[in-house]
Amino acid sequence: MLYFHHPSSLEHDPATLMPGHPEAPGRLVAIERELEARDWLGWERRLAPAASEAEVELVHSAGHVAEIRRLCAGGGGAIDGDTYAVPASYEAALRAAGGAGAMVRALLGGEASVGFCGLRPPGHHAEPERAMGFCLFDSVAIGAELAIRELGADRVFVLDWDVHHGNGTAEAFRHRADVLFASIHQGGIFPGTGAAEDLGSGEGEGYTLNLPVPAGAGEEIWLSLLEHVVLPVATGFAPDLILISAGFDAHRADPLADCQLETASFSRMACHVRDLATASGVPVGAVLEGGYEPAALAASVAATMAALAGEGEAASIAPEAELTPAAIANVARYWPL
Repeated sequence: MLYFHHPSSLEHDPATLMPGHPEAPGRLVAIERELEARDWLGWERRLAPAASEAEVELVHSAGHVAEIRRLCAGGGGAIDGDTYAVPASYEAALRAAGGAGAMVRALLGGEASVGFCGLRPPGHHAEPERAMGFCLFDSVAIGAELAIRELGADRVFVLDWDVHHGNGTAEAFRHRADVLFASIHQGGIFPGTGAAEDLGSGEGEGYTLNLPVPAGAGEEIWLSLLEHVVLPVATGFAPDLILISAGFDAHRADPLADCQLETASFSRMACHVRDLATASGVPVGAVLEGGYEPAALAASVAATMAALAGEGEAASIAPEAELTPAAIANVARYWPL
């Protein structure tokens, strides 16, 4: 069990340009304080290396990478109304991407069966040509692409349970059949993408699963969609590697969305994903995304890591009555459910 981290994650601080910015270093301070109090749950800690620009360019254009490098070298600034870079942000983003890459190398190299990247900035909103939504480079997408291009994986399953749709990852792989991307997210909020009808394009049609839920959705809906839609499709997909875009802003205490998950809800989802990985005989790694109430975030990360490491059981629930049947009907055109 490997936990990847780096001090540069604390140097990326959008609040120096936008006071009160929610994607702040204190998020990570809270997580690591919680993990330290639990003796790191027995996980081995490793420093994240910096990704090379060539590795980042597996997903992003050279122009995008150069633009972020120039912005940071020039003192930083606003990219949009939500997304900021300071001089230290370029290294932090390279380390976040590099941590995902190092985790994937370790998992596919047989060094561990479980990994977690406690790094920031988050990444899943960063599109191939565009930084947005607090994100500069899409770390989980870079890890998935590295697995396929250089590490022998034929198929990678990416589950995004951040409350905001992972538009960057979706765009990176929407035309592909070697990456199954599934996102459970609150509909109608930032970034405004992720409609249920969007199932990918071209050769990738059917390999994108967008499962929007309404404001106020709680564990019954989230777990039902995971158990009765996502997991059967992922089982049929037969991945060589499972990656989680692990955002925790669907927690009921989070200030940026309106879902009602509890800390234990993330543990329950992680148990299901862990059991899928075990049944498939493949490793699983998670990359930190959102989560903006520090105490809830820290507790939820610890609960997720404990579950991925083997704590708890994946309890089955009956299908929720409305969204789940609709999602099954939508997806069953491509996968037997």
